[in-house]
Amino acid sequence: MQQQKRQPELVEGNLPVFVFPTELIFYADDQSTHKQVLTLYNPYEFALKFKVLCTTPNKYAVVDPTGAVKPQCCVDIVIRHRDVRASYFGVIDKFRLQVSEQSQRKALGKKEIIATLLPSAKEQQQQKEEEEKRIKEHLAESVFFEQTLCQPENRTASSGPSLLTVFLGIVCIAALMLPTLGEMDSLVPLYLHLSVNQKLVAAYVLGLITMVILRT
Repeated sequence: MQQQKRQPELVEGNLPVFVFPTELIFYADDQSTHKQVLTLYNPYEFALKFKVLCTTPNKYAVVDPTGAVKPQCCVDIVIRHRDVRASYFGVIDKFRLQVSEQSQRKALGKKEIIATLLPSAKEQQQQKEEEEKRIKEHLAESVFFEQTLCQPENRTASSGPSLLTVFLGIVCIAALMLPTLGEMDSLVPLYLHLSVNQKLVAAYVLGLITMVILRT
């Protein structure tokens, strides 16, 4: 008889907790952000109980702060900011999500989530855009300076034609000076006679090499 698969022994506080997002940002001027959703995932083969704790419970309302998650399922936890005021701007609050096995009381794992109230979503977006702009300008300046430093080196390297270019030019000139295939009164051996097409290729390559030499 096949032995029933047993789950590994669970150590208190060591179970990884999978929750998204790990940071909540509320904006005072945007009521749509006053309601946030935490999604708790349970990738395990056993059900989990969860409990939501908060450092400042008077500022938030948690819908269903306790509950259960079936194996390999997820659950949404709704959190509302119910005390939006200027004195809370920038204050960091924390939520703690504790999970345990349904048959036990001890907490197998926990995860902390940061919550912050900011005055304006537009101001935050402007700050991000300004920061991105500064980063792009810095990168652009860095690239510019690198190119400027490399230019003298490039000019030195391209001050004249390379040896390979000169060698290819000499080969093409020699090919054009060889007799054409079919000339019988030449003293050059027959195997060095070139066809008309071969001489056309040599002339074309020589023209390209000449353009390269003139540009350098």
